[in-house]
Amino acid sequence: MAGIFSFKCSSCEEIHEGSPSFGFNAPDPYLEQSEEVQKAGKLTEDLCFYTDEDGTHYFVRAVIEIPIIGVAEPFTWGVWSSLSKASYDRYVETYDEPDTEDCYFGFLSNYIPCYENTYALKLDVQPQENNQRPQLVPHESEQETCRDTHPKICIIINQLLRLSEQFNR
Repeated sequence: MAGIFSFKCSSCEEIHEGSPSFGFNAPDPYLEQSEEVQKAGKLTEDLCFYTDEDGTHYFVRAVIEIPIIGVAEPFTWGVWSSLSKASYDRYVETYDEPDTEDCYFGFLSNYIPCYENTYALKLDVQPQENNQRPQLVPHESEQETCRDTHPKICIIINQLLRLSEQFNR
């Protein structure tokens, strides 16, 4: 069903057809830090770390895919997950040639609009081939976010439209 969605990309300003996605430019904990802490840390399109009074915190940008009934491409959230130092170091070490057998434990590090309390959900972070961002697989949970990622559940178009209005305000 190509063409069911069309949207203006915030990165390239072009109109695209296909399933839309929304992404966060940084993990929320990084954004909550002082400018001094942020400047002493590092934020790229895919990696982030900073040090505060609690120690050094590590994050990777990843995706959560949510199937949409009747559409081949899923809706995608571009979000950040925390990682331990050992997992972050391994991810960086294999960044150019990911080992898809690796699987890291992390916590969702963004508050996602339209969902209750998504922050700090337990996740598996699964590296992908072909320079794709890792896929996040939520652990079993009562969270609405986790239920939406189950293959039998989908987002309906009205929810996407409502979400689009809230996310782009």
